[in-house]
Amino acid sequence: MEKDVLITINTPYGDMKAILFEETPLHKKNFITLTKEEKFNSTIFHRVIKDFMIQGGDVNLKGDPNAIDYTIPAEFNDKFFHSKGALAAARMGDNVNPKKESSGCQFYIVDGSIFTKEELSTDIQSLYEGIQLLFMEPEYSDLKDKFLKVQNDRKETQKLAMQFKNVVKEKFDISTSIDILPEKLEAYSSLGGSPHLDGEYTVFGRVVEGLDVIDKIAAVKTGQANKPIEDIQMKVSLEMVKKDFITKTYGYQYPAGQ
Repeated sequence: MEKDVLITINTPYGDMKAILFEETPLHKKNFITLTKEEKFNSTIFHRVIKDFMIQGGDVNLKGDPNAIDYTIPAEFNDKFFHSKGALAAARMGDNVNPKKESSGCQFYIVDGSIFTKEELSTDIQSLYEGIQLLFMEPEYSDLKDKFLKVQNDRKETQKLAMQFKNVVKEKFDISTSIDILPEKLEAYSSLGGSPHLDGEYTVFGRVVEGLDVIDKIAAVKTGQANKPIEDIQMKVSLEMVKKDFITKTYGYQYPAGQ
């Protein structure tokens, strides 16, 4: 019977089990290699943002003499998106990384938040552009101050913006409605996630057990640069498990013929 790897990420807050997608072979191979070489062991979750994500795996932070400075070509796939539990590769910004290539070791796991179906069906960028026009309208003179008060809270900013969707449409004829795949709509409105990351970072796996551990880590007290006050170390291991067991136990469906 054909087998596949099942990843275990051990933390002080509990274990997370994850699978790696067949359709992102470069990222899968790299993660397996680093796990077998025990590179991730004793690395930390160095960036944690509640209702967004937990990021770690930076081998270079622990003083490993063999620095990891390579990148991995992006492997975007519409099937895989940033719902809660998504395992994705961190990367440098577009200004120095226009091809959106992934870090050779850093990864993050999505915590995210739940969105309404109306929010998910809205082109938020177009809505914000319309609101910028509203700022210049005398009857909305106090609107800018309202946004400034919530500018550091993305969720509250978006919630406030949604209140002016119809106004933007009526005054400026700016359409902000978009189509979204049904599976994304369902996942983000029930399980939650961070949809604004879709198409920007490679999602190459998924936590299939231990979602509560993500919540616990995401809720810890942080300091400068969103780094936890107390280090949260991880140990990453893998085991070979029958594919039909993974499908039966965790619901992951392998591509046809694999």
